[in-house]
Order: sequence, then C-alpha cells, then structure tokens
Amino acid sequence: MRATRLVAACAAALSAGLFAHGASAACYVVYDANKQIVYRAQTPPVDLSRPLHETVAQIAPGGTLVFSLDSQGCELEIHQLPRSGGARAAAVPAAKPAQAGERR
Repeated sequence: MRATRLVAACAAALSAGLFAHGASAACYVVYDANKQIVYRAQTPPVDLSRPLHETVAQIAPGGTLVFSLDSQGCELEIHQLPRSGGARAAAVPAAKPAQAGERR
C-alpha cells in the first residue's frame, strides 16, 4: 500500500512539472470597470508571478484580466491602460492646497 502511494505521488509530481512548463496564454485582455477593452496583446500587462488581484487593480482599478490559449483577435493590439495606476499615483505627492490669501 505504501509503495502505491509513493508511485502515485511521484506520477502526480512528474505530470505537474511537465504541464507547468507549457502553461502560457496566447492572448491577454484587460477590461476596465465599464467592461471596455483597455488592453489586448500577446504579452501580459502585469507581473504574473504576483497575485492578479493586486497587480490588475494597479493598472485598471475595478478591471478584469482575461487570458486564453486562443490568439484569434489578439493580432490587433490595444494599449489604452490609464497612465496613472494605483502604485504610481501613490508615489506622486499630491499638490499642496492653496491657503486663504495665497496666489497660485
């Protein structure tokens, strides 16, 4: 019984390793909060090694990333992501509000 579990575990690990190398998408599409396409290309718009709920929210707040193995329609790329993401906006200091009597 113990040998059977070991063989099954080894087979599962081997098959997972084989399929992990081939896992990649052919087309990445980002929809904004209004369900409009703001990005479509064969390269990912975010770092896929990080959690998507963090990275997608930075480039398209309220948006959704969809990826598929089918590249049909991905030949015409769309790059309309907002220039200021959550991380970039936080890094830029806010303008100092005008005080009473000050001129700008």
